Amino acid sequence: MSRSVKRGPPSTIVIKLGTSSIVHEETHQPLLSILSAVVETVISLRSHGHKVVLVSSGAIGVGLRTMDIPQRPKSLSKKQALAAIGQGRLIALWDNLFGQFDQRTAQVLLTRGDISDRTRYLNAVNTLNELLSMGVVPIVNENDTISVSEIKFGDNDTLSAITSSMIHADYLFLLTDVDGLYTSNPRKDPSAKKLDVVISVAAIRAQVSTSTLGSSLGTGGMETKLIAAEIATGAGVTTVIASSKQPSVIVDIIDYYAALKSTSVPTSGAVSPTAPQNLNQVDLDEVAASLSWPRPPHTVFKPALIPMRDLKAWTSHTLYPAGSVVIDSGAHAVLSRRESGGRLLPAGVLGVRGSFASGQAVRILVHRRTEGVPVEAKEVAQMPYSNVAATTPCTPVLEPGASVTASVTSLVPLSRSGSSASLSDDMISDSQTITDDEIPLIEKTDECEIWDCVEVGRGLANYNSAQISRVRGLNSARIAQLLGYADTEYVVENITIRMSA
Repeated sequence: MSRSVKRGPPSTIVIKLGTSSIVHEETHQPLLSILSAVVETVISLRSHGHKVVLVSSGAIGVGLRTMDIPQRPKSLSKKQALAAIGQGRLIALWDNLFGQFDQRTAQVLLTRGDISDRTRYLNAVNTLNELLSMGVVPIVNENDTISVSEIKFGDNDTLSAITSSMIHADYLFLLTDVDGLYTSNPRKDPSAKKLDVVISVAAIRAQVSTSTLGSSLGTGGMETKLIAAEIATGAGVTTVIASSKQPSVIVDIIDYYAALKSTSVPTSGAVSPTAPQNLNQVDLDEVAASLSWPRPPHTVFKPALIPMRDLKAWTSHTLYPAGSVVIDSGAHAVLSRRESGGRLLPAGVLGVRGSFASGQAVRILVHRRTEGVPVEAKEVAQMPYSNVAATTPCTPVLEPGASVTASVTSLVPLSRSGSSASLSDDMISDSQTITDDEIPLIEKTDECEIWDCVEVGRGLANYNSAQISRVRGLNSARIAQLLGYADTEYVVENITIRMSA
């Protein structure tokens, strides 16, 4: 069907190709037809003015073929050795195919450790952006030769999402052996239905089964693609799952959305010519039908309307957390609001887990009481905050000699109603804070044996674990008194709370 293509402005596009799309699952021979089609697609996108980054798996798969080894080994050292053997051949294969079109490429190998330091992270960002400005196609892969579990991204789906966040890409295409996200494995379940549009990854998880998808060569599956989509959309990147068997669909999808963005269709209500993420599925269908434009097969994950700031994205997705800070439900409620600024005052802290230094990433855990477990401590009548109604919960005070098995503030949550009281400790008068004599009664939070600990986000610690443990539950004005200094009143900053928690 002939149609007038309405091309949008140049975009930055990240394309991820998995091992199963690069080498044959049994013979480990390179799938040259797919690779060639990907190269032709990238060349076509480049001719339209787009900038393209290719995230390519396959080093271990190519290494298996080179060494004539029948299956992926379990030993870490053997996998690292195969990656070292296969990576050179893999990049040579890509460079040869792109060379047929005189397109220059660059190899970029990363581990999470490479970008866990802020300076090195920014250097990686600058390198990628400079390569794109030079008209080069960066080919990114995880450096499996030196990666270990603590510094691995986990899967190249995650790496591609982090890469798209780093360069503020417009699109992330996750190419796989199916043409979208299905409610179950379409190869085994004929009733599986494809989901065309996903607004919330958290909301969609209950509707899909992801446990059966994946290959013997790859490390991921559909679950890792959902994780990648969550990371990328949070950074404002439109994420698409499409088939690697027909990579040219990428061009069709971009043209499709470019046409929708530039079209206004009268309906029972007004449809404005906005980006597709601002249109619901009915509107998309109406616009497409008016154009006689068939929708290319794919699943699109709509980007967040307010993208995560770069620093928060870096903290949440590229740093390996060194420990955890446990907060109460009231602090969680406040941090979930964007106006909180992602900053945690000591009043909302129940305890810490692990040892970490100032400046390191930490997990943020919510401490919820497990039903049916008694608290072996004497609860004391609550004292109202100054300038706050008496019905507002406040920090409890322990009587001397009281038995404590959990942190003081965990006995009576600072904010049972989810108010901002747990973080607004500036409203607490000095007479209502815990005295130095009472501090030894506060024991370290246990390993969540009688409490339900749930990770809800991550942030950067402003003080080390011992210091945060000492000032937890207290007015921030006490930090300088107890620690001898106070760089900031916040114990953790740049916190990103996952809305799905």
